[in-house]
Amino acid sequence: MEERSPRNLKAMLSESKDISELMVDLAYAALFFSDEHMASEVAELEERLSGLVHEMREVCVLAARSPRDAEQMSSVLHVISAIERMASAAVGISGIVTHRLGIPSALVADLAAAEEVSHRVRVREESAISQRPLSEVELPTKVGMRIVAIRRAKDWIIDPDGDEILLPDDVLILRGPPAGIPELRQLAAAPVWQPVGQVESPALTDLDRAVDVLVEMKNVSEVAIGLAYSALLFNDQSLAAEVSHLEDRLDEMRERLEVWVLRSAADQPDPSPLRGLLHLGFAAEELGDAAQQMVWLVENQEEMHPILSLALGESDEVIARIPVAPESELAGTTIAAEQLEMETGFYLLAIRRSGRYLYRPRGQILICADDELIASGPDEGQALLAERCGYLLSTDEDTGEIELVLSAS
Repeated sequence: MEERSPRNLKAMLSESKDISELMVDLAYAALFFSDEHMASEVAELEERLSGLVHEMREVCVLAARSPRDAEQMSSVLHVISAIERMASAAVGISGIVTHRLGIPSALVADLAAAEEVSHRVRVREESAISQRPLSEVELPTKVGMRIVAIRRAKDWIIDPDGDEILLPDDVLILRGPPAGIPELRQLAAAPVWQPVGQVESPALTDLDRAVDVLVEMKNVSEVAIGLAYSALLFNDQSLAAEVSHLEDRLDEMRERLEVWVLRSAADQPDPSPLRGLLHLGFAAEELGDAAQQMVWLVENQEEMHPILSLALGESDEVIARIPVAPESELAGTTIAAEQLEMETGFYLLAIRRSGRYLYRPRGQILICADDELIASGPDEGQALLAERCGYLLSTDEDTGEIELVLSAS
C-alpha cells in the first residue's frame, strides 16, 4: 500500500476557514432564495471539510513529538473544532430549506435589509463584466460584494477563483452590503433592482418582534466570528472579551426569540412555518458559540502555535488592523459618508479608540485620528484600505512581512 504524504497544515487551515465561511454565506443565500440546489451544495462542502478536518487532526498528532509540541498543537486542534462547529451551524441553516421547514415572508424582507445581504444577478452579454475573468472585474473593491457561487446552466461553481471567466447568462450569487447592489446590477446590465417590500402594519406583532430579533442575531453572530479571528490573529484579550459579550447577547436574544415565536404561534392558523425561525435562531447562537470557543485560547492565555496566525493571514478573507493617520482623508469623517465596504471590500468589525472597542460601527459614527480600524476583506483591498487611512503597504525585504508606511501626502 502506497503511503500518503500529509498535506501542508497551514494550507489546510486556511482552506478549512474559507470553506466554513463559504458554507455560512451559501446557507444564508439558500434560505433567502429558498433554493434547494444551493442548500445541497452546503452539504457537499461539509463532506469536503470533514475530510480536511480528519487530515488536519492526523497531521497534528504526527507532529507532536514532545510535551511542548503537544501543548502547542492542542491550540490548533481547538481552532479546528471551532471551525467544524461553524460548519455545523451552516448545515443547520441550509437544513431549513432542504427539510422545507419554511420561514415567514416577513423574515425574507427583513434579511434584505441586514448589514450583509445575499443577492442574485444574471450576467447579460452586453454587460461590462461579460467574458472577463473575476480578477479583472474586482467586484469586492468596486461594489463591496463578493461572489459566493456561480450557476452556469445546470452546474454550480462554488467559491470561484480569479481565473474564472464570467459568461453571458451566468447567475451570480453574491454577499455584501445592500448599498452595493445598484452598481453591481449596472455592471451586469441587469434591470433596476426593486427591494423586497416590507409590509407596514399598524401595530408591532409578536411575529414582527421575533423576526427583528432574528435579523439582529444574524448580524451579531457574523460580527462575533470576524472578531474571534481578529482576536486569534492579534492575540488580543480585549477583542476576546468583546466576543464573549456578543455571545452572551446571542444567548439572551435566543431566549427572547423563543418567547416571541411561541406567542405568535397562537395567532397563526398553521404555526408550522415558525419552526424555521427556531432552527435559524439555534444556528445563529451556534455561530456565536463557535466564536467563543476560538477566543477561549486568548482569554486563558494559552500558548498558540505560530501556524494559526500564518494560516489566518493567507485565507481568502484577511483581517486588517490599521490606524487612522491624523492627516488622512478618513479622520474626522463618518462611516456612512466614506462607504469603506463598497470602495475597499472590507467589512468594518470594530474601532479601537483610547483602549476601548466600538464593535459594529455604522452610520453617523465619527472616525477619529488615531482610531484603529479592525476589518475583514479580500487581500486585494488591503492596500486601498491602508491608503484611505493615510498609509502605504510595504513588504519588508528580510522578513517578507507587510508593514505600514505613513503616506507622504
